[in-house]
Amino acid sequence: MEDNKLSLVSSAFILVFLVGLLLRLAKPVFFPFFLALFIYFILSPVLAILLRLKIPKPLAVSLIIITAFFLFYLLGVLFYNSGRAFAASLPDYTQRMNSVFSSIAETFHLSKFNLDPWLWSKTLDAGKLAAFFLRSMNQVFSFFSTFILIFVFLVFMLSGRGKLKFKVERSFSHQRATKINQIMDKIDRQVQKYLIIKTGIGLLSGLVTMVVLLAFGVDFAVLFGFLTFLLNFIPSLGSLTSMGLASIIAAFQFGSVLPALWILLILVGLDVAISSFLEPKLMGQGLGLSPLVVLFSLFFWGWLWGIPGMILAVPLMAVIKIVCANVPALIPVAEIMSK
Repeated sequence: MEDNKLSLVSSAFILVFLVGLLLRLAKPVFFPFFLALFIYFILSPVLAILLRLKIPKPLAVSLIIITAFFLFYLLGVLFYNSGRAFAASLPDYTQRMNSVFSSIAETFHLSKFNLDPWLWSKTLDAGKLAAFFLRSMNQVFSFFSTFILIFVFLVFMLSGRGKLKFKVERSFSHQRATKINQIMDKIDRQVQKYLIIKTGIGLLSGLVTMVVLLAFGVDFAVLFGFLTFLLNFIPSLGSLTSMGLASIIAAFQFGSVLPALWILLILVGLDVAISSFLEPKLMGQGLGLSPLVVLFSLFFWGWLWGIPGMILAVPLMAVIKIVCANVPALIPVAEIMSK
């Protein structure tokens, strides 16, 4: 019995390793596929509405694909151009940063104690910092650089919507097919609900961030709003990172810490209101993930696919949990993944 358990555990570790290796090596295919799958669940209700309006399915799919294609393209161009402009202005912000730090040191008379906590800022290479930012942004931009393949997958997914139910009915007995289709419908509804609400919350957070920054006159408000939307898929850390970066840029832009603190407090307060009150009310408590599962998924998918993997990590784990919760044999796995 002990030998059988050891063999089972060893086989599971080997399987996980091989799956991880496959996902890492096949990123150019799997990443667009997973992203297309998420977009499919978001756009699927739109297709259902168009079909109820008696619009032919080929025309409805074409309208959705063309609209989504141009929307993604425009967002990608806007994000990339804003990011390049921000990277180009980093040397100027580095000089402002040094002046702000120098004024802080003079205010508190740190030079009397031979203490210069901002020494690192004087040796900071703005060119290298801009290059690092561009490399990081290019990783995020891989969402858009592969959108041709994403939309190829999306065309086939939307065109084949509803056909799986008939295939199941032809493949199994009536009673078993009915049960399988009920489970698939339930999974489909729950995944749709999660992804639509999560995307909507991200859009709301990004819009709120952009409006607050515009109200204070902060540069690159659109870029930081877009970053907030993307990083909102990384729980807590993502939105705090984007808001913290926006506040730091505000401090260097205005040459004062006070406006930046006000901006940070307002953004954090609004983010807490959205994430702690609005999101749980819309999402429901049943879709919550364990913090340990979230942390593990961030490390795992970040190791596999970098920053884009970290953005997709939590939605992927949530979808896995939803599937497990609706398959009787996998319900214990869903319970382990829950809060």
